[in-house]
Amino acid sequence: MTKSMNGNIRLHIKPGLPVSIVMKQDQSTGKITKGIVKDILTKTPAHPHGIKVRLVSGEVGRVKEI
Repeated sequence: MTKSMNGNIRLHIKPGLPVSIVMKQDQSTGKITKGIVKDILTKTPAHPHGIKVRLVSGEVGRVKEI
């Protein structure tokens, strides 16, 4: 991919992909949680704050890095 792999484009994210997310309760601190994508929750093709995903561990947050 020619663009940097940030988590704002839904097409870049697939189940099984390792990602870094920020969960809702960590938005103020920016704490990163790493995990494997289980489900993609955002329906739109792009989101300025990151695509919302559920990790295999059950945690939900917005993708910051792929």
